[in-house]
Amino acid sequence: MKEIKLGILTILAGAAFFAACKKSSSSVSGIQKQVGSFITGDSLCGAIKGTLQSGKTYLLTCPVTINAGDTVLMQSGVTVNVVNPAAYILVQGSFLSLGTKTAPNWITVSSITKTDNTSTANAPSTDPAFTSPNLWLGIQCDSSCALMVMKWTHLEFAGGTFGTTTPISTLGAGNKAWPLYFRNANGYCIVEDSWIYGSTDDGVRFAGGKIYFVRNTLEKVGYIGGDCLNAKHGTVGIMAYNMFVGIATNGTKASDKGTGATPTCQIDMFNNTYVNGGYRQQQTGRGGDCNYEQGSFGQAYNNLIVDCKFGFRIVGNPAADTAHCHYGYNYSYGDADSLVDQFYPVGYISNPVATNIPAPATFLPAGYVLGDTYSAHALVGANNPMFVNYTLGTSANININYTSGFDFHLQSSSPAIGKGFTSWSPLTSINLPIDPVFGATATVAPGKDIGCYQADNSGNQH
Repeated sequence: MKEIKLGILTILAGAAFFAACKKSSSSVSGIQKQVGSFITGDSLCGAIKGTLQSGKTYLLTCPVTINAGDTVLMQSGVTVNVVNPAAYILVQGSFLSLGTKTAPNWITVSSITKTDNTSTANAPSTDPAFTSPNLWLGIQCDSSCALMVMKWTHLEFAGGTFGTTTPISTLGAGNKAWPLYFRNANGYCIVEDSWIYGSTDDGVRFAGGKIYFVRNTLEKVGYIGGDCLNAKHGTVGIMAYNMFVGIATNGTKASDKGTGATPTCQIDMFNNTYVNGGYRQQQTGRGGDCNYEQGSFGQAYNNLIVDCKFGFRIVGNPAADTAHCHYGYNYSYGDADSLVDQFYPVGYISNPVATNIPAPATFLPAGYVLGDTYSAHALVGANNPMFVNYTLGTSANININYTSGFDFHLQSSSPAIGKGFTSWSPLTSINLPIDPVFGATATVAPGKDIGCYQADNSGNQH
C-alpha cells in the first residue's frame, strides 16, 4: 500500500485507488500507472472513476463528475474529444492526466479547426478559438478537489458560456467558463509541460490552492479580456518557464481579492516569456505580462517581455504588498514608441530596478516619479533578444497569438543568455509533493538565461 502525504491531505492507496503499475496493452509503449479499473466504453457521461486507457479516444458527451474520494487517471496517449459544448469535467475528487513527451494527452474539440495565421490574428472575431459555438465548459475543480495533475496534456477550446446553472455556485450562471478552475486552498494544482489553447476569458483561475504551473505553452487566451493565469486570495505557488503568446490581458497575475481565512496570495513568477500580450483587452492600462495587485506579493525575476502593450505592472490602487514584492533582472523589448513608453506602465508603481534590461537609468528622465509619462524613442527595436525563428524589428506582428511556425528559443548570440539571476530561492512553503504520478516531476530553480528557454536545453521543453 502506497501513501503520499500532501500537507494535511493524505491520498491513500486502496482497492479502488492507486493500483500497482501495469503494462498497457495499447499501442503506446511503456509502463502505465492505473487507478482502479479501466473505464469501459468510448463515451464519458455522468459520474466516472478509474483509468482512461492509453491509446484510446473517448467522447465527452455530457457533463462528467469525479466524486469526492474518487480518482480519474488518464494514461499517456489518451484523447478526450468533447462533442457536446454543454459538457464539463467537475472534479470533486482527484484528476490526473499523465501524458508524456512522446505520447501527450489531448482534451479537445475535433470539430473546431485551428486557424493559426495572420488573418485571424489581426481579426480575432474570425478565429474559432474565441468564437466557435462548440467551445466547451472546461475542467472545474471544486473545493473538495485534493489533487489536480496535468502533465504533457493539450487542453483546448474551452470557454463556452454557462447556462442557468453551473457545476460550482461560484462560477456564476451566464458567465464564460475558464478552461481550468481550482478553488481548494489546501489542495494541489500541478500543471507541467502542457498546452492551453483558446479561451474567451481567463485561461486558469485559481481561487485558492497550492499551485505549481511550469514549462507550459499558452496561446490565444482571452477574447476581448481575460488573464492567462489569474491567482486570487488563498493561492500560493509558482508560475515559471511558461511561454505566453497573444494573451488578452496579463500573462501571470496575482491579486489577493477574495475572502476567508486562507493565505494571502503569494506567487513567484520567474523565467517566463511573454510575447504580444495585452492587445485584445479593451480596458486601458490592463497588463500584458506580469502583474501584482491588491495585497498580493511574490518574487519575479528573469522574465522576457517582448512587444507587450504594457510592461511589468505593480498596481497602486488597490495596492499590491510592495514591501514583500521582490523583482528585477526582467528584460523588455518593444517595436513601437507606444510599447517602450510603457516598459514602466503609466499610472502604476512598478519600480525601475537597476538590474532590469534595458537599464532604467539609460532612458528614464532625471526625477522620474513612479507612474509618470516618459519618452524612450531610442529603445524602439533596441536590445533584440534574438529568437531563433520569429521576426522582430517591426510592429507588423504584434497581434500574432500562436506559436505554430515559430521558434522562440534564443539564438546562441542572444543578449538574454547568461543574464538571469540565480542567487535567490523560490518559495518552498507549499511543501510540493514530488512524485512521477501524484505530484510534480521535480522542483525548478531560477535559470541563468532570461526567459523560459535555456541555452542548456533546460526550461520549457516545447
